[in-house]
Amino acid sequence: MDEKELFLQAQKGDKEAREALFEKNAGLIHHVIKRYTGRGYETEDLFQLGAIGLLKAIEKFDTEYGVCFSPYAVPMIAGEVRRFMRDDGMVKVSRTLKENSWKVKRAEDQYLQKKGKDPTVGELAELTG
Repeated sequence: MDEKELFLQAQKGDKEAREALFEKNAGLIHHVIKRYTGRGYETEDLFQLGAIGLLKAIEKFDTEYGVCFSPYAVPMIAGEVRRFMRDDGMVKVSRTLKENSWKVKRAEDQYLQKKGKDPTVGELAELTG
């Protein structure tokens, strides 16, 4: 059975076809979640979110366009992970504050590696602007 037929079967509800497509494309999940590791979430949790995105991509992929599946699936996988990260938590923190937090954390880690001690608040402010 070729890939187009697998997609058509999976979209009709064939679990074996869906599982075959999932197994064939699970590497896409690993590729995407590498970008999101180190942000306070377990890799297994990120993989599960990516799996949801991959399954949604399998269900919605239109084989009639004649394009590859991976360029369609990667944004859907990443979207599921980003949506979870954005909506997680009781208090909503703005994207700018989260980005600034990641910048400060990276600068702190780099400073610690170079100097062997924790930076002061002033030094962090200087490093991050």
